[in-house]
Amino acid sequence: MSRQDEKIHAHAIELYEKLIEMHPAIERKGKTLPYTSVNGHMFSFMSKEGEMGLRLPTPERDAFIKRHKARMMEQYGREMKEYVAVPFTLLSDTLNMLKYLQNSYEYVSSLKPKKKKNTIK
Repeated sequence: MSRQDEKIHAHAIELYEKLIEMHPAIERKGKTLPYTSVNGHMFSFMSKEGEMGLRLPTPERDAFIKRHKARMMEQYGREMKEYVAVPFTLLSDTLNMLKYLQNSYEYVSSLKPKKKKNTIK
């Protein structure tokens, strides 16, 4: 990663953290790669490339892609089923992004909580 890419990545993470701070019910998780989750379901994250992925239900996801000329999020060469890649210009528009983050949070909150894995000690 070039120095310029590192600066862009750091700035994207700053914007992501600012966005999360604006929503008191959402907690940032992850040490090196930040993400958010509720009831065991991840709903937003920053990739190692500095791109934000956001989980949205189908109607909102389709509208988001059309409105923002976005695409489905990809990780390790595979499309992530419910995640859109948030354009950097939109991530920079924190107030506009807040409604999408809220929509994502509400969607994932409506899903059945994941069972915790048993850990053997």
